[in-house]
Amino acid sequence: METLKIDIKNAISFLKQNDFDQYKELTKNADLALKNKTGKGNDFLGWYDLPERISKTELDEINSVASDLRLKSDVIVVVGIGGSYLGAKAVIEALSGQFDNLKNKKGNPLILFAGQNLSEDYMFELMEFLKDRVFSLIIISKSGTTTEPAVAFRILKKELETRVGKKEASERIIAITDASKGALRSMANQEGYKSFIIDDVIGGRYSVLTPVGLLPIACAGFNIGKIVTGAKDFLKISNSDDFSKNQVYTYAAIRHALYSQNKTTEILANFDPRLNFVAEWWKQLYGESEGKENKGIFPASVSFTTDLHSMGQYIQEGLRNIFETVISIEKPKHKLTVPSDSDNFDKLNFLAGKHLDFINKMAEQGTMIAHIDGGVPNIKITLPEINEYYIGQLIYFFEKACAISGYLLRINPFDQPGVEEYKRNMFALLDKPGFEEETKKIKERLK
Repeated sequence: METLKIDIKNAISFLKQNDFDQYKELTKNADLALKNKTGKGNDFLGWYDLPERISKTELDEINSVASDLRLKSDVIVVVGIGGSYLGAKAVIEALSGQFDNLKNKKGNPLILFAGQNLSEDYMFELMEFLKDRVFSLIIISKSGTTTEPAVAFRILKKELETRVGKKEASERIIAITDASKGALRSMANQEGYKSFIIDDVIGGRYSVLTPVGLLPIACAGFNIGKIVTGAKDFLKISNSDDFSKNQVYTYAAIRHALYSQNKTTEILANFDPRLNFVAEWWKQLYGESEGKENKGIFPASVSFTTDLHSMGQYIQEGLRNIFETVISIEKPKHKLTVPSDSDNFDKLNFLAGKHLDFINKMAEQGTMIAHIDGGVPNIKITLPEINEYYIGQLIYFFEKACAISGYLLRINPFDQPGVEEYKRNMFALLDKPGFEEETKKIKERLK
């Protein structure tokens, strides 16, 4: 079986050899700290060997619950925010057909998401959409009190209970939460919800390969066993001590060598719109892990060729603090050629008979050459194709490289203290009990 590959020749050319070589030993040492649990945040390393620890029994249980929900649901709403929804949505969108949501496939429920925002219009329109449809809920929250998903779940739960009664509703709600504590755990125990556990040693943004990600993905009809196998196989590859053969080490090292040269923004680019939400998941993974202590590479993303007509000018000639990581897909799922036209008004007969993927690949190569000539280092990550197995590889590749990158920055890549700041301000403005002093101070500031 082929594997994910990384090519850094168009990035290393922007560096002196010593600028890159110094990271080889540092990268290995960072991985050793992960293996030995001696680095910062070592109590959140449950993801590190997770692919090897997921048993067939666990996968069978997830698949069984997913099968039950699929049989009795037109729509399954996944309620969560951040890592509690981004990974599942990224994988589902990558593996789905572009227009699957518009089709009515028997046995394939529509997977929708809620609790990832506080938009009244979004929630109202979701409720309107669900009026004539049979739906079930997957609520994902370690505490059960995170505002966005808790509000959405309260609304959806009430609608479901009103429609089918508490007993039937309890059989249509799956909770993924803490093993023993928190509001959602208490509610799940009281109401009798089927539940899965969020492991204390796995943070949200590293949780795609837990029930947090696997249950919604299985509900969408995809083979989670193949995803886990892809991750497991890549885990073994990433344990190689040979730097030249370890793609994880290479990616972490070249990112930080470029960062040391003031390349402070990384743009993740793809030429297949199915990967757009993979980029959103990647942005959370790297942004929340690295952005601390006034350090970190800012993660941005573009979808080509679409964004070449919007962001292309900036990437080509803007501030030269950027580098680009391109995810390239070797083989498309379908085949389609450009037809010939006798009038040739658009002057495109030179493309007649050519596959769209071939044209897209030439756009990819031409774009990379242009950006390199414009002073933008390019890293290329190649997947043989988009399927469960290779998406599993990509997930683990990015997770491990992110953890190593955090250690190269000498920060804790597994916490997110800054996220709490907006919450305190929001609670103060909402007059939440216990925030009286904060409420007074913030309202003074707003006068």
